[in-house]
Amino acid sequence: MQGNYVAKGTVEGTGAAINISCGFVPRVVRVLNIDGICTMDWTDDMGDAYGLKTADSGVGTTDISLVTSLGISAYAGSEAANSAGFTIGADTDLNVSAETLIWVAHR
Repeated sequence: MQGNYVAKGTVEGTGAAINISCGFVPRVVRVLNIDGICTMDWTDDMGDAYGLKTADSGVGTTDISLVTSLGISAYAGSEAANSAGFTIGADTDLNVSAETLIWVAHR
């Protein structure tokens, strides 16, 4: 998949880890939960299942935290088979069952 540097899409949250095939191993990923008002950013400088999470606290403020589990992880696979990508972990603010997640991955 030479030449593809950005991939994007949507997926419904499940509450369990979700594998996203984007055709390359991303260096940067952003996931937005547009129903629950939460975002998570990850770069390949972070560990697996990490992420910088920004979430609505429900009381008029925004919580920003570094998560070190249940975040985002890259996974390698065959780029020719379009199987490389990333995993959205089971963070309870981000990956909520039946809520819409929008993702953007950069090579």
